[in-house]
Amino acid sequence: MSPAARLRGLKPDWISDPKVWRTEVLAGLVVALALIPEAISFSIIAGVDPAIGLFASFTMAVVISLVGGRRAMISAATGAVALVIAPLNREHGFGYLVAAVVLAGVFQVALGALGVAKLMRFIPRSVMVGFVNSLAILIFVAQVPEMRDVPWAVYPLIIGGLALMVFFPKITTVIPAPLVSIVFLTVITVGAAIAVPTVGDKGALPSSLPVPGLPDVPFTFDTLSTIAPYAFAMALVGLMESLMTAKLVDDITDTHSDKTRESIGQGIANIVTGVFGGMGGCAMIGQTMINVKVSGARTRLSTFLAGAFLMVLCIVFGPLVSDIPMAALVAVMIMVSFATFDWHSIAPKTLRRMPAGEIAVMVITVACVVATHNLAIGVVVGSITAMAVFAKRVAHLAEVTAVVDPDGTTVVYRVTGELFFASSNDLVGHFNYTGDPDKVVVDLSAAHIWDASSVAALDAVETKYAQLGKTVDITGLNHPSADLHSKLTGELAGSH
Repeated sequence: MSPAARLRGLKPDWISDPKVWRTEVLAGLVVALALIPEAISFSIIAGVDPAIGLFASFTMAVVISLVGGRRAMISAATGAVALVIAPLNREHGFGYLVAAVVLAGVFQVALGALGVAKLMRFIPRSVMVGFVNSLAILIFVAQVPEMRDVPWAVYPLIIGGLALMVFFPKITTVIPAPLVSIVFLTVITVGAAIAVPTVGDKGALPSSLPVPGLPDVPFTFDTLSTIAPYAFAMALVGLMESLMTAKLVDDITDTHSDKTRESIGQGIANIVTGVFGGMGGCAMIGQTMINVKVSGARTRLSTFLAGAFLMVLCIVFGPLVSDIPMAALVAVMIMVSFATFDWHSIAPKTLRRMPAGEIAVMVITVACVVATHNLAIGVVVGSITAMAVFAKRVAHLAEVTAVVDPDGTTVVYRVTGELFFASSNDLVGHFNYTGDPDKVVVDLSAAHIWDASSVAALDAVETKYAQLGKTVDITGLNHPSADLHSKLTGELAGSH
């Protein structure tokens, strides 16, 4: 390959393809508009000035576009992070909040380097489906307050916005339908002087860029011990939401992302955000769905521009942005909610075929997330439930069958299945200790030993036969099982 061809291969798609460039730019603009009211709302949850949330969204999006591992994913100030750090801000002040954001970033870099992203493979599909569906529900529920106790004109505006987003793509997909809807509804409300809630009613937009600085806290061990629990909680919640979102985008785009790089990137983004006085954040699933699923973005450019446009809209076009009716953004988020929900997962045909345990895991995940408004809690509870269901199912797969030799001197017990703590507990009861002949063979060629509990159970079987003067010969162990058995047998006295 020539140097020129190699250089062309290194160029991002949007440089050489005007169509991609247009899609990414317009997607970034739509996301930026959708970020503004959300960032202000999360600032209120955290108990800080609206500008703090907007600054966080700006720095998170710009930095993660450069250092993150998942292209086209949007990171910004989020409700989950706001809920974690709100008590710290309330009890100790804003300086401690900023210090916690920086420390959370350090924790995320460390956890990413230690390989925390590899834990994602232990999250089963039923939890992932529950995560997606609960997210869709939360996005919709978050719009409900914007539809209560409002002028009647809000409702036709929302319906009109939804209709535009459904039918406009049938005319052309060159311009994202959400952008058309926002512009059209803004023109109508401003031109006709319709009095409805606007973005400006959420809070004042910043008029200048954030400046870097150190947190205004004493650099002592007491400060560290105060912020560390909040920072660690924020790091875990942020990583879990970000990695789950990255996996979701992987599935939607049928592409792979570097989860370790994403974990470290989230940490770097939070460190930068804290240095610039932001409230921290993580991946935003709703805005990511706008970017990837609704607008069709696929590159880092859309993520970068979402942050850049956010500050331009606030600083340069603040008065104009303040006039955008909330009804327009509510319509966009309702559309996102509808598009995000996995409708196939609740179809009667799917439910009839799905194992009851997996349906239960999905429902429990959704219930936990909706009840706590915390996606991380739902994922943890759902994963634990899935593990319990799996253990219960696999425990019944271990079977023991006995065959006595014709001469009556030997009995062969053939063990089939997976031997671990749940299945091996019943193993001891499958043998006829008093009625068996003097020689007993336990054939494990169709089984696998997974843990110390299984070795302890086999030791117990040998001990019971030995007490009756009978010998036991364990055969057929595969290599990993033989290694584990040889290391632990005879060393677990009293453990069974």
